[in-house]
Amino acid sequence: MKFEHVLYEKGDKCTWITINHPERLNSFDAETILDLTNAIEMAALDRLNAAIVITGAGDKAFCAGGFLKDLTDMNPERGRFLFGQTIRCTDAMRRAPMPVIAAVNGWAMGGGNELVIAADFAIASEHAKLGQTGPKVGSAPVFGATNLMALNCGEKRAKEISMMCKQYTAQECYELGWINRVVPHDQLRTEVQHWVDELSERAPSYIELCKVTSNVWWDMLSPMYQHAQQTLIRLAGGPEMREGATAFVEKRKPNFHQFREALAAMKRN
Repeated sequence: MKFEHVLYEKGDKCTWITINHPERLNSFDAETILDLTNAIEMAALDRLNAAIVITGAGDKAFCAGGFLKDLTDMNPERGRFLFGQTIRCTDAMRRAPMPVIAAVNGWAMGGGNELVIAADFAIASEHAKLGQTGPKVGSAPVFGATNLMALNCGEKRAKEISMMCKQYTAQECYELGWINRVVPHDQLRTEVQHWVDELSERAPSYIELCKVTSNVWWDMLSPMYQHAQQTLIRLAGGPEMREGATAFVEKRKPNFHQFREALAAMKRN
């Protein structure tokens, strides 16, 4: 099967799935996340795979998250499809019977970082930087960063990552327990293949059992993801999202203070 927005490559004991929009730092729209999901589900059916690897095209980015130009013209129906596909994608990563490895070759921001969180393992280039952008651009990282991330880094650090929207080096992420390994940029694929080779020597049914039982927290969070999706749908295309996304596209600082003033005025009235 040929995909329009991702590259699908059957490798040695694994399938490599590459988000193929380097011209926009591999940021995704609804069609891209749909292709990514379908590719993951297809790779999961191949029981010769010891792992599924997700990476980004080019040398700059793994995935910069949602394509913010689209968010300047968002509405609830478009939001329903985008957010629904995002949940389906991360769920496909968790439901695959073999481990999913994020080969983080560059920027992993916003929804891109949430793909890293959903992966079973994350191996990063020393050039990579990770973080969230939600409240900075008029959104919230509710599909991993505000919840599952706390199991990696602790609750307070996860809140810092989600709300402060800072960027973290690969080494900082490794020290926080966010990723598994940091390697020189030109050794990333070799290191990933080394992990795949080791996994291929393990009993596949028991690897699957390890993965399924480690999903206990993911399974418990599933209703929350559905509730969060409904809230995001209702906020989609609202003034705060439009201001944040438009400011990013226009390369200016967003004016979110106007919304605090509006909320304060409503309280006074």
